[in-house]
Amino acid sequence: MTSKTPISVWFFTGALVAFYGIVILAYGLYALTLPPSGRALSELHPDIWWGGVMLVIGGIYTIKFYPFGKK
Repeated sequence: MTSKTPISVWFFTGALVAFYGIVILAYGLYALTLPPSGRALSELHPDIWWGGVMLVIGGIYTIKFYPFGKK
């Protein structure tokens, strides 16, 4: 009989947050090529910052709770 370890919900949460971070970061980099908008504080590029933060946090959770390859 083989023992199966359950997959942590934090692995999926980290993967989802990392995916959203990639999407937001990609849009932020694309938005650099567009003419400036009239949004408040748009010169700080919050989409690039938040996309990067979400990518890093999601990557940390995905790596920490990676279920495959553990024995």
